[in-house]
Amino acid sequence: MRLVASDIDGTILGHDGKISPRTIRAFHACRDAGVELVFVTGRPPRWLHPLEEQLGHTGRVICSNGAVVWDLEADHLVSAQTLAIDAVLEIRRIIKDLRPAALFAAETLTGFHLEPGFIENESSELLAQFAPAPLRETLTADDAVVKFLAIVRDGTPDDFLAEVAPAVEHLAAATHSSPGVAMLELSLPGVNKAVTLAEYAAALGIGAADVVAFGDMPNDIEMLRWAGHGYAMASGHPEAIRAAGQQAPHFDDDGVAQVLEERLASLGVPHS
Repeated sequence: MRLVASDIDGTILGHDGKISPRTIRAFHACRDAGVELVFVTGRPPRWLHPLEEQLGHTGRVICSNGAVVWDLEADHLVSAQTLAIDAVLEIRRIIKDLRPAALFAAETLTGFHLEPGFIENESSELLAQFAPAPLRETLTADDAVVKFLAIVRDGTPDDFLAEVAPAVEHLAAATHSSPGVAMLELSLPGVNKAVTLAEYAAALGIGAADVVAFGDMPNDIEMLRWAGHGYAMASGHPEAIRAAGQQAPHFDDDGVAQVLEERLASLGVPHS
């Protein structure tokens, strides 16, 4: 275990926005033992504050499902793989033909663009920060889209993904990370958490066999398959569980911490 790669939401962070004290201790013990830590998330860079505030993490973070690498300590972009605006608008057209009620948003390197109605809760933090408007009016050729989002109000995220993914595969890789809301996340073809994590690990001289990875949703599948020791949360999506070689206990039982404690103990590292 030379590198621990962990998803954030549903894996170490709950709906209350908290990382448990036991999980924090386990990550600190890994760091003290010389094990590299990297967090691999669908979140954009602006939503990484739990890592800084609760874990004191200052390293690099793989964001937006692998499309962005962000340096937390320097607070700047390391690399990005972006969708062209023409491709984004064509993806939107294809999905609209399939699901006329779909609504869209675009995560760029400089902000967030969302269509009216994309978020139902008008008191949402997103709506307070970013004014809804048609994407054709707000997206410009200079905008670098790292993640395109599509949402419908009926059906399941799995069904929506199954319908859309093959229709747009020539333009984007589609996945989802929502347990209940039918919202898809689309990135440049070939971009996912595993690809960027593999590049990150290689830069450290670490191979897949020495990587322990944790995740819980379909956007973690490639990462869980790539890592030498991929653990899906017992509380996770069935597809993620099937993809992983091993299973961590339920999120509510501090599953990530339990696995890390056992692995550190096997290395002769005591934990508190």
